[in-house]
Amino acid sequence: MRLQRPPSGASSAGSAARALLRIARAELSHLGAIHPSDRPWAMPVAASLASGLPLLAGAYFGHIGYGLISSLGGMVFLYLPETSMQHRMLWLMACASGMMACYTLGLASEFSALLRFPALTFMAVLVMMTLRLYGVGPPGGVFFIMAAAIGAYTPVAPDQFPYAVGLFALGTLVACAVAFAYSVHTLRRRPPKPVPALPAPSFDFVVYDSVVIGLCVGASLGLAQLLQMQRPYWVPVSCLAVIQGASLRAVWTKQLQRILGTTAGVGVAWALLLPLGPWGIALAVMVLTVIVEAIVVRNYGVAAIFITPLTILLADAANLAGVPAGTLLHARLLDTVLGALFGLLGGVCLHHGLLRDRLSSGLRRLILRPPA
Repeated sequence: MRLQRPPSGASSAGSAARALLRIARAELSHLGAIHPSDRPWAMPVAASLASGLPLLAGAYFGHIGYGLISSLGGMVFLYLPETSMQHRMLWLMACASGMMACYTLGLASEFSALLRFPALTFMAVLVMMTLRLYGVGPPGGVFFIMAAAIGAYTPVAPDQFPYAVGLFALGTLVACAVAFAYSVHTLRRRPPKPVPALPAPSFDFVVYDSVVIGLCVGASLGLAQLLQMQRPYWVPVSCLAVIQGASLRAVWTKQLQRILGTTAGVGVAWALLLPLGPWGIALAVMVLTVIVEAIVVRNYGVAAIFITPLTILLADAANLAGVPAGTLLHARLLDTVLGALFGLLGGVCLHHGLLRDRLSSGLRRLILRPPA
């Protein structure tokens, strides 16, 4: 008996289904990959103290809003390197100065909506150029731009402007003090790592990449403002978090992890948006910081589940009264999706070989054109 050959259409459909299945399995393997980590257990605890101590002080004195500003400055602790005591403290204080400058410029742009887009674009380009010149690793420019973006949408009266900057600076000082105590503890148990050599300052690495990242960050904020999104400052932060991937594969995976993790994190945030009170806010931020810093180096997508409620509390805890939780979380999810898509677009400009060569050549001619 002769076997009949299946119709060509059914064979094509089966091949397509198998190809899609292979792609889905590959994506799941990237999304669910667990990376090794050599972080000491004390590091997440110290990070939670750097961001949580200002909140505890704010809760004690009845000014949780002031504590939130200082807590944002305390995030500079995450830039602490694993080098010698002299190098790591000098490095951290330099990062603290940079974050204070970003917050100050962002806060100044709050007085005019027209200044926010050019100010954030300029800061993103300048921050990325500086970080690339000095070889600053993760978390890269995320917290610099977060400080600028949140400052740009913080309503502050002109006579309170120096006060807000001082509160932010106080938070960075707390982080430096915590970093010193943490370093004394850690260096007794682990030898310091050597200071890494500075990367070669090529045009593409320092200038082209920074300009592309800055334009994408600024454009994402500009579109968020045009769409009149309620909290547009999360859009450029999500864009920068995604675009910093080391390859197009990494950018693609990170934007999926960011979107899926934020979607899941909305459920966690829903539970935390119950009336916590000042002490509850402080403790929630500290616990979430410990969880995020323990997980983020292993799997960014899982960490994003807890990053969502953490960042909502840091930016909006002082203004949650009377705001429906569903409205806030829906806006947060839309901000993340829009920012991640801009980050993916920027990643294509950074890592697609042909497109990168053409854009880089055009930028080089524009900047390095000899005077007529």
